[in-house]
Amino acid sequence: MENSKLVAEILVGIKAVKFRLDPPFTYKSGIKSPVYTDCRLLMSYPTERQVVVDALADVIAEELRVESIARLGGTATAGIPHTAWVAQQLELPMLYVRPKQKDHGTESKVEGVLNKGDRVVVIEDLVSTGGSCLDTVNVIREAGGIVDDVVSIYTYRMPEAEEAFKNANVKLHPLTDFQATIDAAQKAGHLKQDEASIARLWQRDPHTWDSTKK
Repeated sequence: MENSKLVAEILVGIKAVKFRLDPPFTYKSGIKSPVYTDCRLLMSYPTERQVVVDALADVIAEELRVESIARLGGTATAGIPHTAWVAQQLELPMLYVRPKQKDHGTESKVEGVLNKGDRVVVIEDLVSTGGSCLDTVNVIREAGGIVDDVVSIYTYRMPEAEEAFKNANVKLHPLTDFQATIDAAQKAGHLKQDEASIARLWQRDPHTWDSTKK
């Protein structure tokens, strides 16, 4: 809980949490939203970035039996830098999964070394519907790796994502989430009460949310 609040405050502090109604943001999944969280901005803030890297490393070391982890896997592209920093800190090998297979050279989708039976923990920056992240999990599994856990900086906690992770037999370990960042943004004065209410209404049913209805 303390980490969740701290990471939420960091994301709000670097202005990674944005609110916009006209026009709303469009996610990769096609979902329209009044709120957008950009964890990529952490790359430009070394002090705040290190706090987040420490928190990711703590989850992996303390909750996921780090001694049984063969390597960390990054999602392309946003998860790659965070995976590299955490792998360095924990002295673990890493790999990443390309968004599509190379059409030259080795023609691989997995970059790095992966042995059959390796336990891989995937690191993601942000989870919305969970589709991209679970695609990464599936590629690693198809290549012979074992993936039971994903550690993310942030999740919107969309019901469909939680269902997708459950169906894939993958446990998601987020540092912080939608509610924590909305609370932090309100407290910091970055989000008005009516804006926070709209954001919460959207989060309950992102697919049917209508930006013209307050």
